[in-house]
Amino acid sequence: MIDVAPTILEAAGLPEPTIVNGVLQSPMEGTSMVYAFNDAASPERHDLQYFEMFGNRGIYHRGWSAVTKHRTPWIMVGGVMPAFDDDVWELYDGSGDYSQSRNLASQNPEMLSKLQRLWLIEAVKYNVLPMDDRTAERISPEAAGRPTLIRGSSQLFFPGMGRLSENSVVNIKNKSFSVTAEVAVSGAGADGVIIAQGGRFGGWALYAKGGRATFVYNVLGIQEFAVEADRAIPEGTHQVRMEFAYDGGGLAKGGDVTLYYDGEAAGAGRVGATQPMIFSADETTDIGYESGTTVTSDYTADGSRFTGKIHWVQIDLGPDDNDHFIDPEERLRIAIARQ
Repeated sequence: MIDVAPTILEAAGLPEPTIVNGVLQSPMEGTSMVYAFNDAASPERHDLQYFEMFGNRGIYHRGWSAVTKHRTPWIMVGGVMPAFDDDVWELYDGSGDYSQSRNLASQNPEMLSKLQRLWLIEAVKYNVLPMDDRTAERISPEAAGRPTLIRGSSQLFFPGMGRLSENSVVNIKNKSFSVTAEVAVSGAGADGVIIAQGGRFGGWALYAKGGRATFVYNVLGIQEFAVEADRAIPEGTHQVRMEFAYDGGGLAKGGDVTLYYDGEAAGAGRVGATQPMIFSADETTDIGYESGTTVTSDYTADGSRFTGKIHWVQIDLGPDDNDHFIDPEERLRIAIARQ
């Protein structure tokens, strides 16, 4: 794959970009394949390539391949990981065994040792070390122990904001949280998305349906839990709030949902399970509409825009403060604290 971009650039007669949108680019590591377009018998120029993913490693060099399996990538949790030094390497000669059916490690230990050394050299060169054999834990910044793009336990959004990646929004997974929105509704009522995160295969949304506030939690596109208010959002400017009280006791648990209008309870229900690590790699968070696929079939992306007016939306993490209402001074304090 890393050879594709250099090939396209050379075929198009374009130079390799060094700066994109003001950001200095790392040199491309692939080799253009244009040299072979008119000469299929020409010697290969990309004759050394390493591989590493979740501790599984491999290297190709001039027809020979050495590989070792460290773990099964789709087994996310459980089990005991072996030490990297205990992984068993295999050796294959691609010149006569393209399907890698004959392991030559015991017959040619010198070649295996040479390829293992080459892998280590390439791993150092391309910043593979230190290796990290975690899988699902690497998805969550909190579990992986890396910085996030945001800080604190509260985040404020405004209408029109959208296509916000999951790592740029406070993480609501495996904990209690609330969503509060100040909206203005006409006498005709309102419909559409107030805030949505994720999409068809996992996520949540706070929206108006038939004038009533509704919260939905979609678990992997398999289960959908919806809680609808018992009455419509009143005409005028009001706060619509959803509080999710996480059950605790581990990952992916459920919780109780309560809906409020201006601090007064307007409905309650239950979410039976949640997603513990990630909603999607490409679905996003949107305010006042939903792009991409939708969390629920109650609306479409084209018809998802909120028909009232959204002043602001705020997500707060942690247990309920039993207030159920955000006064203007509190919202200002949070906004200033995040400067």
